[in-house]
Amino acid sequence: MYRFLLSRQWVILTLVALVLVPTMIELGFWQFHRHERRIAQNALIADNLKAKPLPVEELTSPGHTVPRADYWRTVTATGTFDTAHEVVVRRRTSSDERVGVHVLTPLVLRDGRVVLVNRGWIPAAADQHSFPPVPPAPKGEVTVTGRLKADETTGASGIKDLKGLPDRQVMLISSRQQAELIGREVLGGYLELTAPAPADGTPETIAEPDHDSIGPHMAYAVQWWLFTAGVPIGWVILVRREKRDREAQAAAPDVPASPEPAPAEA
Repeated sequence: MYRFLLSRQWVILTLVALVLVPTMIELGFWQFHRHERRIAQNALIADNLKAKPLPVEELTSPGHTVPRADYWRTVTATGTFDTAHEVVVRRRTSSDERVGVHVLTPLVLRDGRVVLVNRGWIPAAADQHSFPPVPPAPKGEVTVTGRLKADETTGASGIKDLKGLPDRQVMLISSRQQAELIGREVLGGYLELTAPAPADGTPETIAEPDHDSIGPHMAYAVQWWLFTAGVPIGWVILVRREKRDREAQAAAPDVPASPEPAPAEA
């Protein structure tokens, strides 16, 4: 009664099931590994935010690529803001998801080198070709505190580095690009400003990165693995149903054909 499994329809169904099982197992592990990476990242953020602030010069230098281990590390820098070379970073969102720009201001350190400081979010100009009104940076020598971040890239951020933008507007925060524009040595990476906070609340400082939520990845992993278990169970149910239907059909008595009515006489 199981010869039907050799039919074309059942062979295709069985092959599909055999392909689905390892595929869904792999998808489950993919989500599980994403869960593990999220846990590790949350721990890294929490540890770096709690770590004792260090002078930025101890963690980065011109041409340096900030490693992931130093992301969000609290650093300090003392110098003078160079507003003449200030730029805005396009297509950035505020804490309430409004689209605007980030204000990127070079801070000239005492030794003449520069570190880029992301002072926060402001609304964009009325048209994309104009430079928006930017709140002035503090004058004179200041000491700022911020979170160290790596230079942005298209691969990591998904943001295209568009060319031909209006003057003093950029798509990505890149110490190398800004070094060419400023004509000074620029430390690798940049600071997300946390202190001193602007007196009138603008630019809007960037919120602390989320390091409490773990996301839905573990739930997705469990779902994929449950789907994996459901495939063979479903296949067995279908096989048993097919077998039962065939047995019932074979056991049913033959129903004689109804005789055709005789033609009516004229």
